[in-house]
Amino acid sequence: MEMQQNKRLYVIVGLVLLAVIAVIVCLVVAGQKTETAATPLTAYWTSDSPAAQSLRDYVAKVTDPENKADFIPEKDRIAVFDMDGTLACETYYTYYDTMMFIEYCLVDHPERVSEELKQVAASIRPGYTADENLARNFAKAYAGMTMEEFSAYAVEFGKKYTDSFQNMRYIDNAYLPMVELVRYLYENGFTIYVISGTERTTTRAVIANSPYRDYVTPNHVIGTDFEVKQAGYEDVSSNMDFKYENGDELVLTGGFIQKNLNGNKSIYVEREIGQRPVLAFGNSGSDTSMMNYTIDSRNPYPAQAYMVVADDNVREWGTQDWGKKSADYRAKGFIPISMKNDFAQIYPDGITKAPEQYLEWAAYHYSPAEPSAELVLSDDASDFMLLREALSGILLKIRFDATCIFVGDRIDG
Repeated sequence: MEMQQNKRLYVIVGLVLLAVIAVIVCLVVAGQKTETAATPLTAYWTSDSPAAQSLRDYVAKVTDPENKADFIPEKDRIAVFDMDGTLACETYYTYYDTMMFIEYCLVDHPERVSEELKQVAASIRPGYTADENLARNFAKAYAGMTMEEFSAYAVEFGKKYTDSFQNMRYIDNAYLPMVELVRYLYENGFTIYVISGTERTTTRAVIANSPYRDYVTPNHVIGTDFEVKQAGYEDVSSNMDFKYENGDELVLTGGFIQKNLNGNKSIYVEREIGQRPVLAFGNSGSDTSMMNYTIDSRNPYPAQAYMVVADDNVREWGTQDWGKKSADYRAKGFIPISMKNDFAQIYPDGITKAPEQYLEWAAYHYSPAEPSAELVLSDDASDFMLLREALSGILLKIRFDATCIFVGDRIDG
């Protein structure tokens, strides 16, 4: 009898101890969750960032069901983001799609494009105008490619290293603070859309190969549109005159539909989302229509718009004046984000600015590469052959005072 009572006592004591341990574990875990939940946007944002605090306050307000006046149901928590300069780098030395166009026409596939397009690509310099006319040339360059081929090329181009940053491929372009922000919104029930001036398939390729892929699905990417037709029916005016069959291909015709900037951004949002977002993020005047559409007084929910200001010239190639830009954006009802003061870190470790943002290409030669009949020697004592004369189709890219990608350092001379 005494032995049975002792066993019961041991069992009871054991159960009590297990219960105490379980309670302690729950309290520790709850404490960790509370601490994490209380301090979002701290991994890559500065601790005193007013923009981060504004976002934390907004999310807390609109996700609290007890806050009847400001609560937004999950189905209506829509956040829209521009891509270039808002979510990702646009300073190598310009936009992803422009650098891709230059590389396609002058390096990777000059045999596929016209002399006119090569001249357009060769003429692009810092300060150029990224207008609709240039986008039309982009569309012409990729004519005849299937959508799969085009998407694959956008990814392959992204694996190349940019001259504007050390240790950065074009695809390694995501701003770490914005990745953290997108994740934070996603985890709080927001649906994320990317609304870009870059062509839609290219934007999808960039997003799908970035940290944003976990939070943005391809059908939530909206961009500039090039004309797409079914192969074999490129010259048929109406798509109603034929049907897709098993094995058919969709191809780019070289035609252009619409550039997704300025007023077109708000129109695209209305057409493809069908309701006003409650959060909008951009970085330039071409995003303001989307921002204004979001914070329009007719929005039934509390809405905010944020503008990223490129004012960091140490870790980035930012040249914008914070005082002027931030004042201008606040006057428009937008909340400015300083890359210099709000972003604790912009890119992954090891990525830094190169000595120069833009390196001039020395010469372009587009004729077929056929050996010259008479090889011309240089006019100095070296007796070296002039490569330009020997191979008339060769493309030279001359780099001065820059890091050689082969040896990882500058080479004297």
